[in-house]
Amino acid sequence: MPRPRVEFPPPTALQALTDKEGRLAVRVTPGARSEGIEIRAGRVLVKVRAKPQDGAANEAVKTMLAKALGCAPSHIVLLRGATSREKVFAIAS
Repeated sequence: MPRPRVEFPPPTALQALTDKEGRLAVRVTPGARSEGIEIRAGRVLVKVRAKPQDGAANEAVKTMLAKALGCAPSHIVLLRGATSREKVFAIAS
């Protein structure tokens, strides 16, 4: 059974939620049934299938954000929240 296609919000909507230094706050749900990025009440919510073991969920979030923003994963750096659901990523332009 093929996985459903992941829907992303427009890149401009995600970029609008970054601060002056290019940081983006994200709430992550690891081990979710489906993957996706949602903007609700001015917050970015990311669901990934990867389990929170050995940084797998963090890498999945980083890859998904890169696809949604249309940039390389190397342009996204986890600044804070390696073991938390609340994370802050730096987005290089």
